[in-house]
Amino acid sequence: MHLFNIKNATKHDIPAIQDIIADTWEPSYRAILTPEQINYMQAEIYRTEALEKQIDEGQQFFILYENEVPAGFASYSPHETNTYKLNKLYVKPGYQGKGYGSLLIRHVEQEVINQGGEYLILNVNRFNQARQKYEHAGFKVIKEEDIPIGPYWMNDYVMQKALK
Repeated sequence: MHLFNIKNATKHDIPAIQDIIADTWEPSYRAILTPEQINYMQAEIYRTEALEKQIDEGQQFFILYENEVPAGFASYSPHETNTYKLNKLYVKPGYQGKGYGSLLIRHVEQEVINQGGEYLILNVNRFNQARQKYEHAGFKVIKEEDIPIGPYWMNDYVMQKALK
């Protein structure tokens, strides 16, 4: 039997977040980004100082544990009036297919509703197969964005879900 729980993450949990990313980042993007861009973005977004800054700036992280082992995480933050952004959602490959991504999305949605939010948005690479999972969860593409990150570009869809 798999026992899971979702806990608020703090700066003390950064190593667990980095461990999840170490297992998920490259497999998530190898088919759509160059190895150089994958390495650059991982270092830029997930180094300890960057994660500390994200937490200091109000990004809330949650870690999903299966039998007390970190299996995945999500983060969100306020975006605009009544709108919050799902910034990150990753589940380790060995834990995928168990519904943990959906559980993390629902957890974030409930947190946003509890704070009076009406919409949840996210960015997903236009070539990322995760788009279908987000559509299945009720998100719809509302626009495209091309965002510079260092010498690279993130070519994303912005997706939105109404929560009320």
